[in-house]
Amino acid sequence: MDKQPIDEIRRQFELATEFNDIFDAFEQALELQIDDIDLYKILFWNKSLSPDEVALFADQLVKKFPSLAYEAYMWLGEMSALTLASEDNFDHAMDYYKKAALEKPSAVEPYVKAVLCYDPDIKIPPAQNLIELVKTGISHVADPKILYQRLAFLYDQLGNDEMTQYYKRLSEEGPSQ
Repeated sequence: MDKQPIDEIRRQFELATEFNDIFDAFEQALELQIDDIDLYKILFWNKSLSPDEVALFADQLVKKFPSLAYEAYMWLGEMSALTLASEDNFDHAMDYYKKAALEKPSAVEPYVKAVLCYDPDIKIPPAQNLIELVKTGISHVADPKILYQRLAFLYDQLGNDEMTQYYKRLSEEGPSQ
């Protein structure tokens, strides 16, 4: 494939500030069947895009290239956690980690990264939402020990000593069957 169109798309993803210019470059990338996640990471980092616009591009990308879904959602979760932490808003990060977990339920990373977003001082994202997410992973991951540890931490933050001890015990019992 001719490198020139890819270089121009990369330049637009990185430097364009008008949504229409970015959208046109994105459409061109899809038409050229470019499935290079590193190229789209440049797009996702474009500071002129709102979180909703990034989500729009992400949805279209994974619709076109389902094989990129897990890596795209993990990248966007981490990016959202970093960039939106100053606003005390982890909703986007949580959404992306949930999507990543749906794409690859046996991967421990989405569950762990989601819990790492938790700020015990301001209690966001809501611990109960994190608990629900982590519990969904227990039956899917090869060794749920780390998930039990994360659940113990979250229940401790909620002041639920009984559940904290329960999950601590589970995490110390060794690998699951």
